[in-house]
Amino acid sequence: MEAKYVIVFSALIFSLFNLGETATAGSWKLLKKSIGISAMHTQLLPNDRVIMFDRTDFGQSKILLPVESCTDISPDDKIDCSAHSVELNLLDRKVRPLTVFTDTWCSSGSLAPDGTLLQSGGSGTGQRAVRTFQPCANCDWTEDQKGLLVPRWYASNQILPNGKVIVVGGRGQFNYEFIPKSSLPSDSKVFALPFLKETRDAVENNLYPFTHLSTDGNLFIFANTKSILFDYINNQVVRNDYPVMPGGVSRNYPSTGSSVLLPLKLGSVNSTSGAAPDAEVFICGGAPPNSYISAIKGTFLPAAKSCGRLIITAKQPKWVMDEMPMERVMGDMLLLPTGDVLLINGAKKGAAGWYLGREPVLNPVLYQPESSKFEIMEASKTPRM
Repeated sequence: MEAKYVIVFSALIFSLFNLGETATAGSWKLLKKSIGISAMHTQLLPNDRVIMFDRTDFGQSKILLPVESCTDISPDDKIDCSAHSVELNLLDRKVRPLTVFTDTWCSSGSLAPDGTLLQSGGSGTGQRAVRTFQPCANCDWTEDQKGLLVPRWYASNQILPNGKVIVVGGRGQFNYEFIPKSSLPSDSKVFALPFLKETRDAVENNLYPFTHLSTDGNLFIFANTKSILFDYINNQVVRNDYPVMPGGVSRNYPSTGSSVLLPLKLGSVNSTSGAAPDAEVFICGGAPPNSYISAIKGTFLPAAKSCGRLIITAKQPKWVMDEMPMERVMGDMLLLPTGDVLLINGAKKGAAGWYLGREPVLNPVLYQPESSKFEIMEASKTPRM
């Protein structure tokens, strides 16, 4: 096997990851020393541009906007000419400052069918914002500060077959809504989702729920340790017989694990959905339910090493558990073009957010679904927590 992947890892560095018959440990290459901001959120667009953006209320960045785009959103009412979003051209590695004004801290987003980045929620000025960025030359953000019906912080977005995006949950929001808004009656409503309240514990542990479209058209939602299959068109749970994920570990924020929908195997029809292929979810990492409270008090508990696979279309679904080579909380999981899964970033102890992660995990891990094998990759020199 020989392939090259350009992966956006985080704040200041792009890395080229080489996988080959002799170089299975991978390698790192510094492509850009600084992009001027810390990339809390990153999205590759269809035109090979990468959009990155950070919270707007955390001081000045190291890249300036054109003078005509300066704003007075800084807490002390001083004019802020620093950019909090950039576009990176992967071909020439040039960085272009962008103007995002509403606070994107712990917001969420999806790519529309035409490649437009549709991004929503956040903190402060961004709680109800919907932001759009089109993949075209010299395009910039457009923002609607009232694009959401309710404030959403730590929500999850999922693109749907009709091109709409469902925005699920958020702090204190046990419901969902659809964006972008239109004249459709469903776009002017907030729909209750009791499952989000049922999975909440003393420190939440159910924010940023994992969402995956199933092959039968319904939405799989996982929060904390539990999951449902949800008919978002008729606002009803169509399946709640999924077993609790074993291990006694919380998997969602602030005990943040990560999740992907594994590649579909066309022709696998041992499911409840008739002729549709089976769909299998893969979830790794997280932390004990009390990890956040413990970290606040100064004790940083080890993160989880466990992973689980669940065929969400099976007639009698059952978790198949495995272990990563090392603990990981606040990690990222990427599905590669080969069908393998890359696990990267995060910490070995503590919880996500609020400076509560300890002992950075510097080694990415490659997971091969066909063989269920984990391979430890070359370590980065840069912690990404």
